[in-house]
Amino acid sequence: LGIAGRDDQDDIVQGIVLMRRGQQSLPTIHRVEAEVERINSMDMLPPGVRIERIYDRSDLIKITTNTVLHNLVFGIVLVFFVQWIFLGDLRSAFIVAATIPFALFFAIGIMVLRGESANLLSVGAIDFGLIVDATVIMVENIYRDLAEAGARSEQNGDGPEAHGLAGKLATIFRSATEVNRSIFFSAAIIIIGFVPLFTLSGVEGHIFGPMAKTYAYALAGGLLATFTVSPALSAFLLPERVSETETFIVRSLRRLYDPVLEFALQNRVVTLSATAAVVVLSIAAGRLLGLEFLPHLEEGNLWIRATMPPAISLNEGNSYVNRIRKIVSDVPEIETVVSQQGRPDDGTDATGYFNAEFFAPLRPEKEWRAGFDKDRLTRELSAKLTEEFPGIEFNFSQYIQDNVQEAVSGVKGENSIKLFGSDLATLTKTANEIKAVLQGVPGITDLAVFNSMGQPTIRIDVDRIAAGRYGLAPGDINAAVQTAIGGQSAGDVYEDGSDRHFPIIVRLAERYRQSVESIDRLTIGVPNPATNSVTQIPLKEVAKVSLVSGASFIYREQQQRYLPIKFS
Repeated sequence: LGIAGRDDQDDIVQGIVLMRRGQQSLPTIHRVEAEVERINSMDMLPPGVRIERIYDRSDLIKITTNTVLHNLVFGIVLVFFVQWIFLGDLRSAFIVAATIPFALFFAIGIMVLRGESANLLSVGAIDFGLIVDATVIMVENIYRDLAEAGARSEQNGDGPEAHGLAGKLATIFRSATEVNRSIFFSAAIIIIGFVPLFTLSGVEGHIFGPMAKTYAYALAGGLLATFTVSPALSAFLLPERVSETETFIVRSLRRLYDPVLEFALQNRVVTLSATAAVVVLSIAAGRLLGLEFLPHLEEGNLWIRATMPPAISLNEGNSYVNRIRKIVSDVPEIETVVSQQGRPDDGTDATGYFNAEFFAPLRPEKEWRAGFDKDRLTRELSAKLTEEFPGIEFNFSQYIQDNVQEAVSGVKGENSIKLFGSDLATLTKTANEIKAVLQGVPGITDLAVFNSMGQPTIRIDVDRIAAGRYGLAPGDINAAVQTAIGGQSAGDVYEDGSDRHFPIIVRLAERYRQSVESIDRLTIGVPNPATNSVTQIPLKEVAKVSLVSGASFIYREQQQRYLPIKFS
């Protein structure tokens, strides 16, 4: 059914360990590694056989974890400096930045309690600006009220001891209650914006649902920190009297903003017209933007698919696969190459011998040739393979990315067009016409048609008139051909000591059914009632045997036949 190979080994046994849904990745990987080590160390395998790891998620999980930590630290630092630059107070900037780790840890705690897992989309995509929005409002209002209270005390000639800690706490309490309703409704508006994500189902729901939940948890944590932690930190860190001063940046922005605001108020028609024009232009420009189903995630590997002629045999195709694997493994940036031709023995990935897939993990980028990135590496390898193997179509992707794309569309390609119809010849002709049109579209690569035709097929057309002369019905001829080529049960073999039995199939030897000429000479028995005997005639006397191009692969969706065109 298929052949797997690795580097200079042309035939290996490859297995995949699947994790149960809802389990944690890293603990599962560690348990699998321990079990593999136990099997290898206890001589449970035949001599010379050893289980080796080719790929697991641990490296990608480490990259994801580092990305999340980087986003967390960078977000805190960025919020801290922005608040410091615009408010001009170091302590209030620290109070605002403290909301981020509190909200993130709150979200992670809820996820742990609910048994949910964290990933790059759910945790790494959190916008810290939205999380601290409520805290910024709260802290700025507290800071302003403390400054105004201090200014009133100076005007009244009160000393610093006139209000003290009790006065500061009362001012903070009053400031917090002034903006609590505004903060709550602003957070509610943000959460409402994520409601559509909660309604997604299928693949989209599995991908974007966790992100929406994590956002909701983080916003809830941010609100909790705003109403509890921020006032407490303000009472602890802010002095009883503060002075509200404009920083250099704020003064510079105000010098630009004041005349613009004055012009807008004095020229309302011009302002509103210009705003409407900007909105219209933005909508028009937005339609020209490219769209992606998922953000690009660098997995650190290449997944190369080679599509050979549909009628190729397993052995003939394997000779090309071994050569392709050798060329790919010679690239210095590639650590190892594993090839898969055909389909696995369990039939979970139905495909033909024409399909070969190559998994190539990449070395760390610091070990790459100078000036090389992944795009340049892909272009170089694609050009080399296309030049060496004309007639074979190559597609470049990544391991997880390719599996997600195939799960979404059912087609082994990044993008696909599905052409539905009942006649395979018409579908093939129309698909090639669509391919010719797409070839002229800038930016399209890896363009190919998944051909359904091309399988050499022996076709037998019964000549009903000739068969009638011999007194044969089409069913008689079909039965004779079926017996000669397909075989017929001639009895059973019973297993000793068991009731299990197996049919004995009898058919002609391969040399008598290997070509059109040999099938032409198949004999058909014609009864002769006059002599009560059977006369043997060749099949070509009552049927036409020809070699035609038939269906090699049939694609179906919703009980309809279709032909896919894939491209990147």
